[in-house]
Amino acid sequence: MVEQSRSSPRAIAKNGGRSRVEEHRDGETETVKRQKGLLVVGLFKLSKAIFFLAVAAGALHLVHKDIQLVVLQLVDLLRLDPESRIVNAVLTKSSVIGHHELRRAALFSGLYSGVCLIEGAGLMLEKRWAEYLTVTLTLMGLPWETYELIKGFTWFKVGVMSFNIAVLVYLVWVLKKKRENQGVGNRE
Repeated sequence: MVEQSRSSPRAIAKNGGRSRVEEHRDGETETVKRQKGLLVVGLFKLSKAIFFLAVAAGALHLVHKDIQLVVLQLVDLLRLDPESRIVNAVLTKSSVIGHHELRRAALFSGLYSGVCLIEGAGLMLEKRWAEYLTVTLTLMGLPWETYELIKGFTWFKVGVMSFNIAVLVYLVWVLKKKRENQGVGNRE
């Protein structure tokens, strides 16, 4: 039996009236959208990496300094009221931060920065392992975010949690589409 051409009228009719070229274009558009989405999430992860690297460097910079003095200098520089409630709260909190806490903050910020760097680079390169890593880490963080939201409701926490859920749903969708496309490719 002679194989029927994919662009023949019968093949197009079997395919819901769409030609192979149209299918390819739609798939291409979906792939471009997916690439942009992964690029955006990857850039966000890279920006988090830069932020937490700066936090780590800042914490290390403050290890051998009097933090209360640094806070007072910052208050003076920003021309804030040194008697304000917020400044007093910051001064009180800064009095309990020691050298060990700063080193620990630097260590964990640096490690988290490295994880964000790996996630971001992997997502921008469209690596499947990075998608799975990001999904796994985001899922692991949701219970903590839920606890924090219950402990003290703020709209900022709601926004962070909503953003993380949106990234999670998007990446699960991307992984599902890749699996479907891989399955279609294996059947042909």
